[in-house]
Amino acid sequence: MPRSLSPLSVPYRVLQRGGGLAVGLAFVLSGGVNLPFLGPAGPLVVLAVAGVAAVALVGYETAYVRRFSYELTADTLDIDSGVLSRRSREIPLRRIQNVDISRNVIQRLLGIAVVSFETAGGGETEAQLRYVTFEEAKRLQTELARLKRSASTDAEGSAADAADAGSVEPESTELFALDRGELAILGALSVDLRVPGVLFLLVSTLGSTVVSTYLSAVPGAALVVVAGVLFVAVAAVSWIVGAAAAIVEYYDFKLVRSGDELQYERGLLQRYDGSIPFDKIQTLTIADNPLKRHFGYATLYIETAGYTPGGSSGSRGSEAAIPLAEREHVLDLVEELEPVGDVDFERPPRRARRRYLVRSLLAVGALTGVLYAARALLSTPFPWWPPLLLLPIAVLYAHATWRHRGRWLGDHHVVTRNGVLRRRTKIVPYYRIQTIIDSRSVFQRRLDLATVTVDTAGSLSLGGQDAAAVDVSGATADGLRDELETRLSRAVDAYRAGRAGIGIEDEYAHGQNGATSEDGGDSAANTGADPGANTGEGPVKDTDGGDAGNARTSSSDEDA
Repeated sequence: MPRSLSPLSVPYRVLQRGGGLAVGLAFVLSGGVNLPFLGPAGPLVVLAVAGVAAVALVGYETAYVRRFSYELTADTLDIDSGVLSRRSREIPLRRIQNVDISRNVIQRLLGIAVVSFETAGGGETEAQLRYVTFEEAKRLQTELARLKRSASTDAEGSAADAADAGSVEPESTELFALDRGELAILGALSVDLRVPGVLFLLVSTLGSTVVSTYLSAVPGAALVVVAGVLFVAVAAVSWIVGAAAAIVEYYDFKLVRSGDELQYERGLLQRYDGSIPFDKIQTLTIADNPLKRHFGYATLYIETAGYTPGGSSGSRGSEAAIPLAEREHVLDLVEELEPVGDVDFERPPRRARRRYLVRSLLAVGALTGVLYAARALLSTPFPWWPPLLLLPIAVLYAHATWRHRGRWLGDHHVVTRNGVLRRRTKIVPYYRIQTIIDSRSVFQRRLDLATVTVDTAGSLSLGGQDAAAVDVSGATADGLRDELETRLSRAVDAYRAGRAGIGIEDEYAHGQNGATSEDGGDSAANTGADPGANTGEGPVKDTDGGDAGNARTSSSDEDA
């Protein structure tokens, strides 16, 4: 039977849409707008118009809520909506990937919620119910999961088995809960790297004249001290903003395994309650930064093929399965979701490190040149040489970029790692690969380097955040691309056979790629080596940069 939205949707929608009208009315009545053509009766006319608009708004929202209906059938989600123009939609249940529930503070007080239905590959939410009671939202989430389980069982067995499977509630197991102490640590280790750019933009657009006037009055030697103080201030603001955002976003975080999906709850001001089906997981990402690596913590993200409302920090299509935990705990959950085994990363050839060094030195040189030009053009006394103090940091950063970069092919997964300040270790099952891209820039071709990108159906791939083996040798890239295509074909065959890429025949698991490389150990054969020969003590436990674990990281390539 079709159902309707909550009656409380009417006053909430009126207040939500009428807020701007109320602010504008107050501005006009306070004298902010001169209306001489209305004469002495101007305020009364404005109030009358506002009253008509308010009545029209209430009438429209009442009609919208009353004419909105939805029904969850055995095969589809049917939605009828519209006041002046009617719209009827039938969304097949097999297309629905996530059912996410969100509630802000006011909605929680009213007991209503927004229910979002996400579909695979969608750039935006497929359908939303604004607003139903929270109890109805949970019923829809549970009922849709039951119907999908029933349909899946029906496709594999008898109708009786499907009915039994649909009527039995799956067992729920709590995988992770973020306590107050861990939440505090998460805030302390979170830094918003976007803040320096925003502050620089504000200063350059709003206060450049004031800043230049102030700097012109400061002695040259004192400018170094001023620059240091500003650096510390920007770092402090970045840390405060990052800490506040992390605490608000992941307050009271819980992750539960229920049947064939993960369910999560999180949020302080905006509460999210969503689901992540196992069969929609595209990529697992272990993320950290220097602070997290130093203290042995990490974050686990799960990337799906759809659009995730309220995704963390602009990461649409990606949801934090563990916002912050000890690295060993994160690796244990990785093993439960995608058994990867021991990982033995291979770094790029050492000539790639020279490329990173040149790039870092050029950045320092460019900054120095900008200050020198500004000093000459603006006739200000501030020194041009402070950026040269960053030269040792540039050298260390170039080496760290090379050291933290690597790739590995396992029995059933390709694993890549990139980044220093925001390091990302990406785990992709072979059967999830959509496209294998071999790209070589002008600068890479001069050093015979290439980047092999593993494209998936995940939404983050649209922003260039796919797993990538960056700056491998040209010969290695050729062999790596061919090996990935071979393993993809075999993994897809195994997946279609119902094994989901796990338990594939031995000749696939132990396959070797005979391609060779001028870099000696940096060869395609090594990328396809039997991972069972590794001697590490856990999955993805490379310890560069202070991580927990003892697995090896190989770097057998040509000498510098």
